[in-house]
Formats: sequence, C-alpha cells, structure tokens
Amino acid sequence: MVANDEETVCEAVNYAFSDNAPAGCAVGVDGAVLSVVMRQQDIDSLPAQMPGLTPSGRPTLKTLSKRDRTMWWLTTMGSNIVATLKEAFAVAPGITAIDLAVLTRLPDAQRLGFVAYGRWTRQATEAGPWRETTDALRFLDIGQDVACSVTTTASKNLSSAIKPLDTRRLPGLQSLLDHAQDDTGSDEATLADLDGDLRANVPATHAAPLPDRYRIRPFAEWKTQTAHLTPSPAPAAPTHAPALPSRSPATVLTPGQNLVLPEEAWQGLLIAFSFAGADADLTLFLTGTGGQVTCDEDFVFYNQPTAAQGAARLLGKQSDGPHTVERAALHLAALPAHIQRVTIAINMDVDTGLTCSALTHASLYTDCVTGAAWTFQPPADPDVRAMSVAEFYRHTTNGQQVWKLRATGQGWADGLDGLARAHGVNVT
Repeated sequence: MVANDEETVCEAVNYAFSDNAPAGCAVGVDGAVLSVVMRQQDIDSLPAQMPGLTPSGRPTLKTLSKRDRTMWWLTTMGSNIVATLKEAFAVAPGITAIDLAVLTRLPDAQRLGFVAYGRWTRQATEAGPWRETTDALRFLDIGQDVACSVTTTASKNLSSAIKPLDTRRLPGLQSLLDHAQDDTGSDEATLADLDGDLRANVPATHAAPLPDRYRIRPFAEWKTQTAHLTPSPAPAAPTHAPALPSRSPATVLTPGQNLVLPEEAWQGLLIAFSFAGADADLTLFLTGTGGQVTCDEDFVFYNQPTAAQGAARLLGKQSDGPHTVERAALHLAALPAHIQRVTIAINMDVDTGLTCSALTHASLYTDCVTGAAWTFQPPADPDVRAMSVAEFYRHTTNGQQVWKLRATGQGWADGLDGLARAHGVNVT
C-alpha cells in the first residue's frame, strides 16, 4: 500500500467503496496519484416535491423548481465527491492526489456523460471544516482544473440545465465513454450498472444489515436494556490538551506593497470582496507581458464567469449580514504560460452613476489552503467608478519563477469601459 502498488491500492480502495451510497471505482495509479470514476445518481431520481407549509401553517407538498432540484443534486454530488476522496485517502496512505471524474445519466439525452472532473490533493481535502451542507460545494474551489456542468448564469443564478462536459482534451475519459456499454440490459459489464456491479461484490463482513436507529422501541424493551447500566464517571480532562490548529491572521497590505506567495497558494486561492453602501461587481483580467488580454475570453465578469478552463472563475455574490460578498477562485499553477498577470478589479453599477466613495467597509480578502491570508482595503476614491484592487503576477527571483501579490488601488473615472479598454478588452 505504501509503495502504491496499483493492484493492491485499487483492490483495497474498491473494497472500502463497495458499501458507499455513491458508486466509486478506483481504476488506476500513476505514481502517487489515484484515478477514480464515480457514478452520481441521476437528477431524475430526485423527488419533484418536498414537504412544506401553506401560509396558514398547514402541511403540504411543494413542487421544486428546476433550479432548486439542480442545487439539491449539485450539493449531493459535492457531498459524494468529498466522502469518496476522504475515504480513498484514508485507505491508501501513499496517495497524495486523486483524479476523480463523475458521470451520470443526462436528463435530456438519457445517456451517460461526465458532469465533473478534477484533481484533489490530500492536503486540500483534509484542510478546513466539512460540517455544513454548503461546505459540500467547496469541492469546486479546493481542486485543481475542476470542471463542472452546473455553472453560474449571466444573471448570477445557478444554471438549471445539466449538460455533458467536453472531454475531448482528456483522451482517457473520452475513450471510456466511446467504448462503454450504456444499455442496462446488456450481458456485459456496463457503466450504467456500475452501482449494482460494485454492490454485488460487497464482502461478507459488510453483508449484515445496519441497525434501524429510528425504530420505535416499546418502553418495556428500553427498560430491560437500560436497567443494568450505571452512569460512568466523566473522563478527566487532560492536563495538557493539544491545541487546535488555527488559521494565521491575515497580512494587511498597503497600496503598492507586494510579496511573494508561498508555493501552496499557486494550487488554489480564494478571493472575497466584501462591501456595503452600494453595489459593485468583481472582475478579473488575465493578461500577457504587455498588460493586455490576448482574447476577450480572458476577461472574467458576471456574463462570462470562467476563463482558462476554469483556472479563474467567479463564484457568485451573496449577502453576509450587513455586507455583500462576491467571491472568486484562482488556480495560478493551471494558468497557461502566456498569462503573466491576473488583475482583480471592481466596478460600480453603471446605472447608478455612483463612484467608489459610495462603498463602505470595502475589503479584499485572499487566502489559500495553508491558512495564509492577505487583506487590502481599497481607497474610497470619489473620482473613480472602477478600480484595480490587486494583481497576481509572475516574477523571477534568483533564477526561479514565483508568483507575487501586489495591492494596487488604482482607478478609472469612466468606470468599466475605461477599465476594460486599459486591459485590451474591446468595448462596443
């Protein structure tokens, strides 16, 4: 196992997967990287209605909107991905990363297709809490080269359509689909029957039915089972309890200040722009050596939320108490070589005519999986309607290429138009 022998690792991991709700299958080992295919339940298998209450408080069944069902399905998939990753890492101690691809039966074509894929490292998976339902969606942010069929629309809502991902740039996945049997009635092993095939091989030790923890027990049975029990004294607290790991305090940056990012940050950065007082949008520009985008696709904004195969993407805007927070994810190591700089910018709502001075409590916060974090408060400039807040850029130090972060806070009076033109985006 420690030597990552392919046959041994796959057999052990599949043994562990065999009693899981989502069907996962380890299919190969390359060095310290394990490849896994996971079969996600079809969205059509989810109920179309959920219990609810009428305005008068009477119980009823409410029909779920298409978008609500999609969010339910996406959250379920995220939970299954995280559980599959954590179990595989627990079983295979020599594995440091997992390439995982998810397939499901697509609701329109009723054919199997891949709907998510990416690489997740042990360090990223084990970092951070997995407690709340919404934590399941963090699988999109902590992986490398993650692609998912459910995206954010131009109106900043979740897309309700589930379409297959283009796997032509991933020959292994495309070949798997091209040569797979999708008919459940076939005599051969099929992808469609993956869940049943794996469960048919559940070892005998897993065959015993799980106890029904929600069975209503008669009082006499409960009394008989508990009569002989006596309360045990609480264990004494250890004299020197181990300290829980804590995140480092954020480094506060001043305008013009720059620093070298740790290598771990190249694998995944989370960016959050928090503000109040007025509305503003987060935008990203992926530029070359001249500070210009090479194509309009390198301009990331609400109507085009991803670029560079998902290496830069907006994650949406939401309320957080009295503030609004818009988030983005950036995978520097996955950016193409011609991208030398990523500018993080904000622009005020064009229709309001307001300047950046209307923003209150504006702050840009960036962190990575190690817990290192950086924060910068852009100036409330009354003369500008768009602003470059910070930038990540390649730099050579002692013959080694690194990524650096610089706080900027420079603005444009004509708003988004001037900001876009300055970075080479054609504004019509």
